[in-house]
Amino acid sequence: MKPLVILLGAFVVSLLIIRLVTGEFDYSLSGRIAMAAMLAFTAIGHFAFVEGMTMMMPAFFPFKKQIVYLTGVIEVAAAIGLLVPQLRYLVAWLLILFFVLILPANINAAINKIDYQKGTTDGKGLNYLWFRVPLQIFFIAWVYFFAVRLS
Repeated sequence: MKPLVILLGAFVVSLLIIRLVTGEFDYSLSGRIAMAAMLAFTAIGHFAFVEGMTMMMPAFFPFKKQIVYLTGVIEVAAAIGLLVPQLRYLVAWLLILFFVLILPANINAAINKIDYQKGTTDGKGLNYLWFRVPLQIFFIAWVYFFAVRLS
């Protein structure tokens, strides 16, 4: 829920600031700024909640801790890349792929009731998937619309 609030809040704020500065609404830039802010926010979790995030991955994954750090770095790089005009299209497609690839970890976490912030198995469980899966699809659509289609 927090990433969605960050995404929508940053979108509104950036849209209004751009309007004040340029006199026009720039939906594409505001959408990319908002996604960059959300990615920067979620990347923090990869460094603050390493143990819990390693629990999210299926058991057969090797090097879980390294993957958590790497995906945090990927999120920071994607946040920056979305704001670089020459990179935004490529980064958008790679970010869409990234969102697809991390969905199994979110599903696994829900099935096993992982609370990644606490590093425990008393999380929200399967009911969380009713929110998380559509949210992941929303993030994919957001990136496509604001970084691919409107660009």
